[in-house]
Amino acid sequence: MARERSTSPQGSPAGAGAGTGKTGKVKKTRWYHQVWQAYQMTRTVDPAVTWIVLAVFVGVVALGLVIGLLTDSVVYVLLLSIPFAVLGALFVLARRAETAAYSRIEGQPGAALAALGTLRRGWTFGDEPVAVDPRTQDMVFRGVGRPGVVLVGEGPAHRIGKLLESERKRTARVVSGAPVHVIQAGSGEGQVPLRKLPRTVQKLKPQLTKQEVAEVLRRLTALGAVRLPVPKGIDPTRARPDRKGMRGR
Repeated sequence: MARERSTSPQGSPAGAGAGTGKTGKVKKTRWYHQVWQAYQMTRTVDPAVTWIVLAVFVGVVALGLVIGLLTDSVVYVLLLSIPFAVLGALFVLARRAETAAYSRIEGQPGAALAALGTLRRGWTFGDEPVAVDPRTQDMVFRGVGRPGVVLVGEGPAHRIGKLLESERKRTARVVSGAPVHVIQAGSGEGQVPLRKLPRTVQKLKPQLTKQEVAEVLRRLTALGAVRLPVPKGIDPTRARPDRKGMRGR
């Protein structure tokens, strides 16, 4: 049975001892360490990010200098413009880092689920796909929230539609009239790009109460996870152990 995970922040006991000292305190990551890590990651994908961030910083400071000269308060306006220049540079870096992060995972199996993991609250997605084409590795992921059930297909537009429709019918038989939304994630025609996928899901209008969401989630959990194909000629219900082999004969 597929395990379900919520997109709301949760603490994890796993690895709780990692990064702890003798006093048992967890070493905190400072904000400037996170900024530096984001910059390093972005630079590997987007080498121009350094010059773009510097251009934004210098441009805001230069604008402040011009305003200061026009108002005869150069020092005051210049000092005031520096914090705005830092904020502008950080904002641009954050946007470029987001784009770089999606570029790194685009085309990889499970990229849609990774993008959906950025949803802050209100949605529950399974850790595993609910449908997989074993030949093409196309996948369908399922989430449950107040707008209903959302099925997100990952694969080329000319293939994933059939798998999505099959899963939609399977899901609709279980959720008893709850809305089922179908979304194709990808870069093809009619598909939603990875970076826009969380926003597209978040824009769906709520139609269920919290109690109805819990009931739909319970029914879908009972539906089970994706079943991997069994090789032809093998009936798992009639399989028998080799008793002679178990006795070493």
